[in-house]
Parts: sequence; C-alpha cells; structure tokens
Amino acid sequence: MAIGLIIIGDEILSGRRVDQHFPKVVQLLAARGLQLAWAEVLGDEPARIVATLKRSFASGDIVFCCGGIGATPDDHTRQAAADALGLPLVLHAEGKRNIQQRIVQMGEQSGVAADLDSAENLHRLKMAEFAEGAALVPNPYNNVAGFALREHYFVPGFPVMAWPMIEWVLDTHYAHLFNRAPRLEKAVTVYEAAESALTPLMLALEAQFPLVKVFSLPSVGDANTRRHIELGVKGEPAQTEAAYAQLCAELGRLRVEFHPL
Repeated sequence: MAIGLIIIGDEILSGRRVDQHFPKVVQLLAARGLQLAWAEVLGDEPARIVATLKRSFASGDIVFCCGGIGATPDDHTRQAAADALGLPLVLHAEGKRNIQQRIVQMGEQSGVAADLDSAENLHRLKMAEFAEGAALVPNPYNNVAGFALREHYFVPGFPVMAWPMIEWVLDTHYAHLFNRAPRLEKAVTVYEAAESALTPLMLALEAQFPLVKVFSLPSVGDANTRRHIELGVKGEPAQTEAAYAQLCAELGRLRVEFHPL
C-alpha cells in the first residue's frame, strides 16, 4: 500500500509558516521501514480539498492529512472529508465527551467552573463533528481527537499533536507492514562529469537489476565544492549490492573520478 501525505493551510503556501510535517513524516516512516510515495500541500480552499480527497480516497492509499480540523472559519477539512465521500457530518459521541472533559479540566486549572452550555463551549464541540462512521484518532496532547476514514487519518496542523497521533496510527494499525521490504541505498560522488554521459550507465543498471532504482542528484558546485553528481542505487539489498559494484566498475572503466559516500 502506498502512503501519502496531505498538508493543509494557507499559511504554508503564503510562507507565514514553514512546513515541518513532510520531513518528520518521512522520518517516522523510515524508522519503521516504510516510505512516503507522494505528498501535496493545499490551501484553505474547500473545493480543492474536496477534489483532492475524492482522488485520494479512490486510490486505496494510506493517507495522513495534517491541518484544518479545528473550529474556526478557515478550518474546512472535516466538512471536505464528508463531502468527498457524500456523507453527513455528525457529532461523534466519544469525541464530544473528550472535548467536554477537556473543558472541565481547563476550568479546574483556572479555578473557574466550566459552563458546558456556554456559546463558546458549544462551538468547541464542532471539533467532534466528523463524517458519519468516522473513528477517533487519539490526541495525547489535549484529548481533542482527530478522525479516521477509509485508511485516511486526519490530525491537527500543530506538530506537537500531529506527530504522536501519526505514530499511534502507524503502530496501532500498520505494524504488520513494518520492515517487510528491506532496502539498501549506496552512492558515490562523481566529479566533473556530465549527467548525460552517465545516463547510458544508469539505464543499463536499471535494466540489469529490476529491483533497483538509480538516482542522480547533480550539483553545479560553489566556492567550496567542485561540480559533482551524487550517483547511487537503492532497492532490494542483494541486487543493490551487485548494482553498486557494477556502478563502481563502470565508472572506473570510464576513468571518471568518484568517491564512495
């Protein structure tokens, strides 16, 4: 199953906030022998969120969606997820209890008894309105849960909440996928060579080793570094080792300067 990531928020696209979710999710997955297949960043535009979720729901992928599940006017993700599946929004009973418990706790901490029927606290319950049939994703930070629908997991935009929630989803629902496909990556730095001159070698390696992907990351260099290419192979370990040996041998035959990474 492919794993995708959707990051929602105008603040990311405008540059007011720097996204932290992408590198962290890559890290969380890698620690479990998994990898991200795709990622998208969307603004707070309901129609675009709905269209994206319709496509991702249809894909069958495991998808993590960060942001937009609060109760302010720019939070559209809960409604968009329901619209994408043609389902009504309903108040989740356990989600409601969690929010009310949080309100009472906050009141106790401030020394003021909480009024659960105040307009402000009734509005907070909107954070427990999810598409019909949604399950909860527990939030250890403040107990205001996210939600799950059809292999999609919706968490807040706040990293302190989102990241442990994503870890919980992985460890609770997908431990059977961990480290199922061992992978190896090996690379060299090639100096002062044209990428086009190395392309035939890259194509030949992928043809010879079907369980391996070749990658090429060129750099024009700077005041401290010469022009170079990070050239490597990754994939099934045995084939990767063989492809790496072949790569080094061919680079030597071409009399190209290179150094292992």
